[in-house]
Amino acid sequence: MHLTTLTHEGRFWEVFLEFVDEPGDPDSCRARLCYVPTDRAEHEEPVRTAVIIIEANPREACEAAQALDRYHLTALLRSVT
Repeated sequence: MHLTTLTHEGRFWEVFLEFVDEPGDPDSCRARLCYVPTDRAEHEEPVRTAVIIIEANPREACEAAQALDRYHLTALLRSVT
């Protein structure tokens, strides 16, 4: 799910919410953020946070991700690059 596009260190980054299956805990929905530079070179992989969103269902996970503002999203990108 696409959340937003932001700038960081002179590049534009697409920010996505990426769901992660957790077979040991089927009663929760886990997700992380995936950052993809719009000018990505062939050798570059997207960068991802650890699982930082754990909610009861996908709708609540999406709401939690959408509640993150640009400051938090940029800080999380800075922490994984």
